[in-house]
Amino acid sequence: MDTVMIRSRSGADSKLCLEVTVGQPDTEFDVEVVARPNQSTGSEWPEGYFDLFGSITDETFERPPQGTMPRAVELE
Repeated sequence: MDTVMIRSRSGADSKLCLEVTVGQPDTEFDVEVVARPNQSTGSEWPEGYFDLFGSITDETFERPPQGTMPRAVELE
């Protein structure tokens, strides 16, 4: 028995379509599906990731000029 984890998005019609390659043609399978909504915050960052960073609370702090990026060169 293999466990396959898939993350997929349902369509506007509320249907979730799954296609799983099992590697055994013309074979009958018992399939068990557990569907639960993804509990992530919608960002790609792990929960608590930004808690690792500090902040500057000094109101007199100023960010120095960053300069400009060179223009991209078009390839012919």
